[in-house]
Amino acid sequence: MSDENNSSETPEEQGEDVLLSQGKTDASESELIQNSIELDSDLVNNLPVNVSVEVGRTKFKIEDLMRLTQGSVVELDRLAGEPLDLLVNNVLVAQGEVVLVNDRYGIRLTQVVPKTERLKRMD
Repeated sequence: MSDENNSSETPEEQGEDVLLSQGKTDASESELIQNSIELDSDLVNNLPVNVSVEVGRTKFKIEDLMRLTQGSVVELDRLAGEPLDLLVNNVLVAQGEVVLVNDRYGIRLTQVVPKTERLKRMD
């Protein structure tokens, strides 16, 4: 005896399964897919990211690093007035200039890196 004969599904339900497995969808499946995309979008939009502003960089030998004390001056690789880098998860996203907002530092964006360039730098 075959288990197919003992199935509790009606022939219509079995036929629907066949249609769905052949790639045909009905309106309810389309709605499920749309809802899934919206949920994924909400999930992605709420992921935390690390945002940092970089004034400049330098390299040290460990012995030089160990000699730093309060009041030491560290020379960076940028000139005064050059734009700062806005990094998101260590990927350059934009450049800008320092501004004060209610006694806090901020950055006014002067140039945004194109999306295609940002994606290349993530590799």
